Amino acid sequence: MRILLVEDNLDLADSVVQHLRRTGNAVDHEADGLNALRFLEHERYDLVLLDIGLPRMDGLSLLAELRRRGDATPVLMLTERSDIEDRISALDVGADDYIGKPFDFRELAARCRALTRRRQAQAQTSSLVRIGPMLMDNAARRLRFEDRTIDLPNREYSLLEILVGRLGQVVSKAEITNRLFALSEEAGSNTVELYVARLRKKLPQQFLRIVTVRGTGYLAETLRDCAQAQPGGGAHE
Repeated sequence: MRILLVEDNLDLADSVVQHLRRTGNAVDHEADGLNALRFLEHERYDLVLLDIGLPRMDGLSLLAELRRRGDATPVLMLTERSDIEDRISALDVGADDYIGKPFDFRELAARCRALTRRRQAQAQTSSLVRIGPMLMDNAARRLRFEDRTIDLPNREYSLLEILVGRLGQVVSKAEITNRLFALSEEAGSNTVELYVARLRKKLPQQFLRIVTVRGTGYLAETLRDCAQAQPGGGAHE
């Protein structure tokens, strides 16, 4: 997931960012409510973790403005455990869920996963994606080909999700970078190439391959797609 954390408690924010990154998520952090609102005008996230008490614009006002302009990104509010009024207000304004401080990081991660699964269900997408003999279980983040399991680290699995989600279509390096890495992470085009190279080595080459489209990006295609592909339309490797 690509997550934006909006939290002005820097110690708490650092702990949350480190925990969520260790589980394979790309996480950005913003401590100011107004800056976060401006930021969300240009950047897309799978989930926003939003504190209520923020400088310059509080979390409830920020959330109300997001919903007013039609931004349906799932929002998990971070509230004080004893303040029931804040939690009710958050849900009324358009929050998808809330968690009270202090919280267990395992519960936070579970709630994040639940919200993204709910969004997938609303979009009528299945966590199980079957392409011929290959099965992707996106909930368990597990890849199977025929009768064997292929172990992929979180970021390589996320890369495969991105490419398979647009099977047969070119995905630009810029889009891959934006979806795999937080803005604060060092990630140039060589970093994307490294992850693509690692993923290629682990995929069933007799069925699925990742093609480099020079100067543009990458596309995933099955062996059947390769046989049916027409010449022209860009240089492939």
